Amino acid sequence: MDDDAPLPPRAGTTIEIEVVRIDGGRVERRPDAVAVEEPLEVRVDGETVAVTMRTPGADADLALGFLLAEGMIAGAADVGSVAHCGRPGEEGYGNVIDVHSAGGHRIDPERVLEGRRWSTTSSACGVCGRRSIDGLLDRCAPVGEAPPLHAAEILRCMARLAALQPIFSRTGGLHAAAAFGEGGELLASAEDVGRHNAVDKVVGALLRRGMAGTPGGERARLLAVSGRTSFEIVQKAAAAGITVVAGVSAPSSLAVALARGAGIALVGFARGERLNVYTHDRRVAT
Repeated sequence: MDDDAPLPPRAGTTIEIEVVRIDGGRVERRPDAVAVEEPLEVRVDGETVAVTMRTPGADADLALGFLLAEGMIAGAADVGSVAHCGRPGEEGYGNVIDVHSAGGHRIDPERVLEGRRWSTTSSACGVCGRRSIDGLLDRCAPVGEAPPLHAAEILRCMARLAALQPIFSRTGGLHAAAAFGEGGELLASAEDVGRHNAVDKVVGALLRRGMAGTPGGERARLLAVSGRTSFEIVQKAAAAGITVVAGVSAPSSLAVALARGAGIALVGFARGERLNVYTHDRRVAT
């Protein structure tokens, strides 16, 4: 294995490199798939508002979900177009995306960013430039009422989440998120190196279908995520009007506080036949 050799060019969401696998006393060289991580610069009408590390793919949905969660747009009607900058074949093409305001409307980043611009964030960013957690808690309006979901249905959806991770099955290096509707209908799913990016992609897909953002119309019932559930996951669910969030692992304390204030049922350790409900258990039928 040549450590100085350049990585192969990406072809989608994975690259293949040679590794040395040591298993007990056995040593072998073999190819292995590695998840791609690259920067995405998000621009609004040509002005940079964020740079995040993500797995390429569904970039338009990621940008839309991100802007909705941050309060820069209220729905799909605020957006005229979403497109990558540059031309195919140019160096760096695909890593800058521009969201253009709809005619007669101007998306105003200053309304939320408080005059600040973000530096590059990791694939697991948290507050994303906010001055205080309190401001975030205050901005998450309570979600609307909806019939409770049965615990068995939540567990069935969590079991399906494992089957919606084809890249993870090859690389072991990605997070996943999925939104489900009535009767466990799969509405959208995504994988990414960043848990919050995967959720943004799912919320963006819902937004394009008129199922998130501006109140009214059909909504996703459940947001399922791999791994732990942190506050930014609950924040994005609240922006999309989703009433139940479930994770394979534990939630954080701030996620619990945010879910409590937003009226969201927060479910953790949803595996096999067991789960824990941390907030608003009235939304989960037993």
